[in-house]
Amino acid sequence: MPLTATTVRNAKPNSKTQKLFDGRGLYLEISPRGGKWWRYKYRFNGKEKRISLGVYPDVSLSDARERLQDARKLVANGVDPSEARKAEKAAGTERAANSFEVIAREWFDMKKPGWVESHSKKVIGRLEKNIFPWLGAKPIAEITAPKLLPIIRRIEQRGVIETAHRSLQHCSQVFRYAVATGRAERDPASDLRGALTPTNAKHFAAVTTPDEVAGLLRQLDGYQGTLVVQCALRLAPLVFVRPGELRQAKWEDIDLDAGRWEFLVKKTNTDHIVPLSLQAVSILRELQPLTGHGKYVFPSARHPKGDRAMSDNAILAAMRKMGIAKNEMSGHGFRAMARTMLDEILRFRVDYIEHQLAHAVKDPNGRAYNRTAFLPERRKMMQEWADYLDKLKAGAY
Repeated sequence: MPLTATTVRNAKPNSKTQKLFDGRGLYLEISPRGGKWWRYKYRFNGKEKRISLGVYPDVSLSDARERLQDARKLVANGVDPSEARKAEKAAGTERAANSFEVIAREWFDMKKPGWVESHSKKVIGRLEKNIFPWLGAKPIAEITAPKLLPIIRRIEQRGVIETAHRSLQHCSQVFRYAVATGRAERDPASDLRGALTPTNAKHFAAVTTPDEVAGLLRQLDGYQGTLVVQCALRLAPLVFVRPGELRQAKWEDIDLDAGRWEFLVKKTNTDHIVPLSLQAVSILRELQPLTGHGKYVFPSARHPKGDRAMSDNAILAAMRKMGIAKNEMSGHGFRAMARTMLDEILRFRVDYIEHQLAHAVKDPNGRAYNRTAFLPERRKMMQEWADYLDKLKAGAY
C-alpha cells in the first residue's frame, strides 16, 4: 500500500535498517539511529541503481513524490538521474538543471566510456576553456545561433581554426543530446555550418613507394632502444592499426597459436580482428617472456608491473631519434602506407583492405559487415603483406 504522511511520521527505528515502500521505486529508509532518507530504486542500462531524494522531515512525502516524478522522467528520456546529479554538482549548485553546462557534462559522462583517455581530455578541455565560461549557465533551450556564433568566433580569432570547428561540433552534439532527452527543441549549431573559416585538411605523413618503404623498414629494424619499443616499431607496419590501439594492445586479446588479435575499436565501438602473420607472431613471441606477465604487450617503462601502456609519444620519439622526420612518417602513416600499397601494388580488393583498417564498411544494401567478414581472405592478405615487406627490406623492388 502507498505510504501516508501519518505512517511516515510515526515510523520508529529498530535494530536493523528498515525500508518502507511507497511504490514506483520510492521508499523510506530508516536507520537504527532514527534517520529517515527518501530513496529511489531504478534500473538503468540493465543495472539496478539508487539515489537519494532527500531527508525526512525536511522533504515531506509529497515532496519526495514530486522529486520521484522528475527522476522518472529523466530515466524515461534515457538519462541516468545519478549521472545528471553529478553533472549538476560539477557545474555548480547555482546553475539551473537545464543549463548548457549541466547537460554538456551529462553528455560527456555518457560518451566518455567509449573514448580513449586522451580524446576525453581534449573534449572536456575545449568545453571548459572555450564554451562554459560564456554559455555554461544559460538554459540550453534559450541558446540560439546568433548567441553561439560570437563564442565560436572568439576561438577562431585566436588563430586556432581547427579548435573552433571542433568546439562547434561538440556543441552540436550536446544540443542534439538535449533534443533527444526532451530539454531542447533543436540544434542551433547546425545553422552555423559555413560560418567559420574552412580548415586546411592535414593528412598524416606516410611513405607509400617501394623504395621509401624499404628504407623505412631497415631504419626501424636498426633501432637500438628498448626491446619493447623495438618490437612495437617492427610490428606497427605488419598490423597497421591505429597508434593508440597498438600501444594499448593487451596480452589477453591475443592468441598466438591461432595467429589472431581481437579487440574493441573505441573509435567506432565495434569488435575488430587482426589476423597475425607469421612474422607478427614471431615478434610477439620474442617479447612475451619480457612483458607477458603484465596486462599490456607494450607497457610503459616507468611501470615495471605492466599495468600502464607505453606513452603516446614512445614510437614517435623513437622514429625522430632515428632521423625519420615528422613530415616523412607518422604513427598513423603505417595505415596510409598499407592502404595505398595493398591496393595499388598487391592489388587486393578495397573492401578487404577497408575491413582490415576497421573502417565502417557497408555492403551494397547498406548493411554493415561484421567483424568476421572476409576473414580467410584478410588472413591471406596480411600474410602476403608481411612477406612483401620482407622482400622490400631485402632489396627486391
